[in-house]
Amino acid sequence: MKDFINNVRIVFLKDVRSELRTRYVINSLLMFVLVTISIIRFAIGDEKIEDEILTGLLWISIFFSASGGLARTFVKEEEKETSAALKLSASPTEIFAGKLIFNLVLTFILNFLILILFILITEYNIKNPVLFISVLSLGNVGLVAASTIIAAIISKANSKGTLYPVLSFPVLLPLLLTVINATKLASAGINPGEIMGEIQILVSYTVVVITASVLLFPFVWED
Repeated sequence: MKDFINNVRIVFLKDVRSELRTRYVINSLLMFVLVTISIIRFAIGDEKIEDEILTGLLWISIFFSASGGLARTFVKEEEKETSAALKLSASPTEIFAGKLIFNLVLTFILNFLILILFILITEYNIKNPVLFISVLSLGNVGLVAASTIIAAIISKANSKGTLYPVLSFPVLLPLLLTVINATKLASAGINPGEIMGEIQILVSYTVVVITASVLLFPFVWED
């Protein structure tokens, strides 16, 4: 267990150092966030938009912003030809766990920025912040878990750019439908017990996706 945790930490720190050195994903994601939020601000203007519509716009921003960075999780290893060295350094499960943790950290930082900017420009009203953050966090974990294994699959394909949206949409559709509804209800200040069904779906989705990803990843990675 100690070796497993140490190798996961090494893979995670490798990605952190690589990203801090190149800042490719960070810069592209920040630019995407600023452009997306600006477009929403110009489109809304001075009109008062219902919170239900704003919830959908929030998750559109989160989904497409995250997709831009998560899709390159394993593609960059193939492009830089570092995948062979990575295979010799850690087991497939350790590599997947390290990449997953890195994507989670990156996505949560990104989504914190998105949420702050979104609230500032739209005056999005959140009546139950604790429940709202809980739902948002569960949705992000599920989004990152599914996107990480999809990124591993497309890294082995020739048409990497076009394959990601084709594979990700049907896999993420149940998650997005559930989390958008749960986020809408949480922002409206509804009793936590009334969205327990949505929360259970989000937790179940995340557990199933992570379990399936751990089982599938060695076959994808060693191919």
